[in-house]
Amino acid sequence: MAGHSQFKNIMHRKGAQDKKRAKVFTKLIRELTTAARTGMPDPASNPRLRAAVTAARQSNMPRDTIDRAIKRGAGGEDGESYEEIRYEGYGPGGVALIVEALTDNRNRTAGEVRTAFTKAGGTLGETNSVSFQFARVGQVTYPAETATADAVLEAAVEAGADDVESDDEEHRIICAPDDLSAVRDALEERFGPASAAKLAWKPQALVPVEDEEAASGLFKLIEALEDSDDVQTVYANFDVPDELMARLEG
Repeated sequence: MAGHSQFKNIMHRKGAQDKKRAKVFTKLIRELTTAARTGMPDPASNPRLRAAVTAARQSNMPRDTIDRAIKRGAGGEDGESYEEIRYEGYGPGGVALIVEALTDNRNRTAGEVRTAFTKAGGTLGETNSVSFQFARVGQVTYPAETATADAVLEAAVEAGADDVESDDEEHRIICAPDDLSAVRDALEERFGPASAAKLAWKPQALVPVEDEEAASGLFKLIEALEDSDDVQTVYANFDVPDELMARLEG
């Protein structure tokens, strides 16, 4: 156990994505539908769906909206079938990005992602062009208010996790992909349902970005990507100094 790894800048803060409630709901509905379609429609026997339902409730999504999305995914109602696609590329400052999407129109999504990279001065690459700079890991997420960092760390060690990353927003418990189910189940016994439990991309090394113009362009790129209804998650390997981050956020 490596202890408290404060990787504050591994993933762009969720504020930009959370600003528009409708977009948040759209992304959550797609995840609910896909989780129900690819597994059992019962959250108790479908970990991915259970995590999606928890995330939807935390975002104050109405219960009937959650139920309709699950029913649609399970085949009870006609609806779209979403394809999971990964895009990879480089943004300003040489930062590597992995973009995960759920889409019902591959051409539309590819065009939106390519346009976002081009406008930011980045480059959209081929599959696996940057993923070698990341490790595939299991990640279980809890809100920061769930417990103290020390309590989460202790529980993670007992559950067999490899690392814990805690900040003001959340606790991210990292484990080997094959251990995800066991670690999630052990943590949920102690803390209740996780807000997310999934495979994720963890940077193996961070790229320092100390130029304000490059950092600003990078965040605009990430925000543009997250603004797409099709994009679910953006991973990036940047490390921006706290003082520069404060200036940009100010």
